Amino acid sequence: MKMHRAGALLAGAAMAVSLTACGESGDAGGGGGGDGEQPYIAIVSKGFQHQFWQAVKKGAEEEAEKQGARVTFVGPPTEADVEEQVNMLTNDLAKSPDAIGFAALDSQAAEPLLQQAKSQDIPVIAFDSGVDSDVPLTTVSTDNKAAAAEAAKRMAELVGNKGKVAMVVHDQTSRSGIDRRDGFTEWMAANAPDIEVLDPQYGGGDQLESANITKSIISANPDLVGIYASNEGSAIGVIKGVEESGKSGLQLVGFDSGKAQVDAIRDGAMAGAVTQDPVNMGRELVIAAMKAIDGESLPKTVDTGFRWYDKTNVDSEEIAAVLYE
Repeated sequence: MKMHRAGALLAGAAMAVSLTACGESGDAGGGGGGDGEQPYIAIVSKGFQHQFWQAVKKGAEEEAEKQGARVTFVGPPTEADVEEQVNMLTNDLAKSPDAIGFAALDSQAAEPLLQQAKSQDIPVIAFDSGVDSDVPLTTVSTDNKAAAAEAAKRMAELVGNKGKVAMVVHDQTSRSGIDRRDGFTEWMAANAPDIEVLDPQYGGGDQLESANITKSIISANPDLVGIYASNEGSAIGVIKGVEESGKSGLQLVGFDSGKAQVDAIRDGAMAGAVTQDPVNMGRELVIAAMKAIDGESLPKTVDTGFRWYDKTNVDSEEIAAVLYE
């Protein structure tokens, strides 16, 4: 496996909306100098506006420092900016990194660039969301279908296995959006026949859009008993939408665990949520990238785990370890 060197990083140093994280080990060389022996991993995330991505970045930085690697971490301003993410991937490919970590906003849009990476002998590690491609050597992620099924099970318990439940999903193009939608609906169809799940509404993970969608759903469905939100931005938006609508008695179940969401669970505005382990996701991403750089084989997937938390366990030691407030 070839080893591209860190000097090529300078080509993209002006990226205005990127977050750049350099390992702080002694041979970091100031971000592009040094003896050229430090592996460089370019990470393109779905964004950075949510605390989730900051936690992934933190885990990646920690593991890179531990392994003597250097990482950059970029993401578009919002998780609706597919074109901007593709541009960022293009720019990172131009730097000839030793490996790329990629969390796709659109599971198909980046395929030509992934093929380009393959032709350049740059290993690609998918994370958070898989892609419709055979290029990535592995996918480092939560088992999103299983996690969504857990959310569905908890929702069914909360609403007494009957009634009308809505879904506010972050998108219908990423693998995580698709799996968190389908995992929820499939579990309900198989296990809760008396629960009517409304067609999913998509808010792009944007808090304001998700809040507006929530208010519209409530207005159109006065007999609604619960709402499931599929990521951090969706969940905070749903909480705000319910509050602004004045509707009481709804059971809200979410995904992720940013501070606003955790606070809402502590005060009872949200019943509970599935939390991922984004710090571990970042670590496992770098571990997989380093193995790929060294020519080691990788499993098809690396499951980074999930936990259900609610008011009863939110302050427990085991849950505190996977919150990213």
